[in-house]
Amino acid sequence: MSLDPALRSRIESLLQSNRVVLFMKGQPTMPQCGFSAKAVGALSALGVDYAHVNVLADQEIREGIKVYGDWPTIPQLYIDGELVGGSDIIEQMTNSGELATVLGLQAPDRTPPAITITSAAAEMLQNAVADAGPGASLALSINAQFQPNFQLAQFDANAIASESNGVRVQFDLASARRADGITIDWVDDIRGKGLAIDNPNAPKPVQALSPIDADAKARAGEVLIVDVRPGDERAITSVKLPFKTFDGAGRAELEALPKDTALAFLCRSGGRSQQAAEEFRALGFSNVHNITGGINAWADDVDGTISKY
Repeated sequence: MSLDPALRSRIESLLQSNRVVLFMKGQPTMPQCGFSAKAVGALSALGVDYAHVNVLADQEIREGIKVYGDWPTIPQLYIDGELVGGSDIIEQMTNSGELATVLGLQAPDRTPPAITITSAAAEMLQNAVADAGPGASLALSINAQFQPNFQLAQFDANAIASESNGVRVQFDLASARRADGITIDWVDDIRGKGLAIDNPNAPKPVQALSPIDADAKARAGEVLIVDVRPGDERAITSVKLPFKTFDGAGRAELEALPKDTALAFLCRSGGRSQQAAEEFRALGFSNVHNITGGINAWADDVDGTISKY
């Protein structure tokens, strides 16, 4: 299949304008497939600055990049205009340190995480490995949203690995850092039956914040309000105190704030603000709130002069 010259020019322009480009499904903050999420996680573990192209938003690029690099799947990573490969290759090169070398970065921290496996969990895990047969090992991945995933994998003597209570667990580079300090237990109670992982590194869940409390905390300088509504909606009505928006570079400026910054997201009724709050939590922000009921509830509970719509 030949590539349209105009499309080839678009792709080459992207690669010439950015040293590192990831063609992926979704955005780095919200990957739309597991393979893209793995690629983003690997690059994030190295602290790499990279451009991304959401192929789901551009069908021409989605099909054209497969022809351009003669690589049939997404994601695809390019460095200095050259195809590196897909998610498995990206992950392998990240874990080995090869990708850091190619990018001229300091070698990544491969210190095994400190983990605790309870006796009850150890028994179950040891049985699972034994049932899998010779050469099997446990692998634990923890994605950017701190969701854990246990799998049986091939034993890799070069993998980052930790041991507790006689159980060895392998980690990829990003997961190793996210796993430091975890406790793995086996539970059989109201929560259900299975493995339970307590991870002290995971950001706290998004907290509900009433308009009354949001108003008080904002006036006391204890929280930063972020109105996620577009300008035309804010023109109808807005809270009468300082707030941030996503306009222009607003979102990028917010994402650059210290991760312990207290943020309270606001929209019309609480739906879009909840989504935005979850996105910032996924970025590692640990003090994130959603203002329940949005601007309409604010009008009812805080300021009756605000118009509802």
